[in-house]
Amino acid sequence: MTQNILVLPGDGIGKEIVAEAIKVIEVLKADFGLDVELSHGLIGGAAYDEYKHPYPEETQKLAHAADAILLGAVGGYEYEALPRDLRPERGLLGIRADLKLFSNLRPAILNAELADASSLKPEVVSGLDIMIVRELTGGIYFGEPRGIRELENGEKQGYNTLVYKESEIEQIAHSAFQIAMKRDKRLCSVDKANVLEVMELWHEVVERVGKEYPEVELSHMYVDNAAMQLVKEPKQFDVMVTGNMFGDILSDAAAMLTGSIGMLPSASLDINGKGMYEPIHGSAPDIAGKNIANPLATITSVSMMLRYSLDHIELADKIDAAVEAVLKQGLRTQDIFADAEGTTAVSTSEIGDAVVSALRSL
Repeated sequence: MTQNILVLPGDGIGKEIVAEAIKVIEVLKADFGLDVELSHGLIGGAAYDEYKHPYPEETQKLAHAADAILLGAVGGYEYEALPRDLRPERGLLGIRADLKLFSNLRPAILNAELADASSLKPEVVSGLDIMIVRELTGGIYFGEPRGIRELENGEKQGYNTLVYKESEIEQIAHSAFQIAMKRDKRLCSVDKANVLEVMELWHEVVERVGKEYPEVELSHMYVDNAAMQLVKEPKQFDVMVTGNMFGDILSDAAAMLTGSIGMLPSASLDINGKGMYEPIHGSAPDIAGKNIANPLATITSVSMMLRYSLDHIELADKIDAAVEAVLKQGLRTQDIFADAEGTTAVSTSEIGDAVVSALRSL
C-alpha cells in the first residue's frame, strides 16, 4: 500500500537540506521499490508569509493525512518582531502538540571517520552511541499559566510553569524502556528531584514503570550531573530519558560530542509510531542560500523515518551505509571539514549527490 510522506521544508537552510533528502527518497522509489507519495506543505515563517500563521489549517490537514512527516527547520531573523504566538517556532510546537508527538528520539552516534572532529579526545568519544528520549508535548514549554505580567511596583515579571501528569510520565517512560530493550538494556532517567516537586513525581513514576521491564537496568541522575557526565564519560550512557527542557539542552550537548550538530537526525513519535522526522539543528539563516549547509542529518532523518514509522528497515540500513561510504570517501561539508589528507570540502548539493551515487552502488 502506498504510504504518504508530507514534506515541510520550512525556513532558512530547510529548503536546501530537504531537497537533498528528497533526492534520496526518489532513488529509493526508482531503484529499490519504495512505494511512497510525497505531499508538500508550509510551516514556520514560510507558512506565516503565505497564510499569516506558522501552522495553518491547510498544513494541519496534510499532517493528519500523512503516514510520516519530513521537516527541515523553522525560524528567521525577519520574524523576530512578530507576536510570540505567530513566530515560526510556534508552528513547530503546534504540530508536535496537534499530532501528539510525545516521544522525541535523538541519537548521538559518532562516525569513526569524524572522531577527530569532536571537541573531546577521540578515545573519549570513539564508538559513541547514545539515544536520548525527550518528552516533547508537556513540561515547561507547554505548561500554564505562562506569560509576562506587571507587578504592583511597575516591574515586569516573566513566568512559566513546569508541570507533568503521571500519565504523561508513564507514556514517555514506556517509550524509553521499549527502546532500551532493543539496545543494550540500560536506561538512565534524568531529573532534578532534589529541588523540584514535579521531578520527584517523575522519579517515582519512572521507577514504578521500570518494574514492568525487569531486564532493563534503570539508573537515575540529576540533570546537572548528567551534563557533566556527557562531557566527562559519555560512553557510560545507552538510553537517557528526560523531560522536555532538559532533553532539549542535553541532546544538543550530546550532538556536539559527535563533531557537528549538522550530523544528527531526530524522530518525534505518537503512541502508534507515526512520526515527524527532522535534523536537530536550526534554520541557520546566516548561511541560507549559500549551498554550504550539511544535509546528512536530514538524509539520516529519512533513514529513521523508514525504520520507525514506515517499516522499511532494510532501506534504512542502505541509507546509513551510503552516508558512511561518503564519509569514508573523505567528503565533508564545511561544518565537519578539517584540512587533512584525504578530505575534500564539498557543497550541500555535492554531498547529496554523493550519497545518491553511493546508494545506487549498494
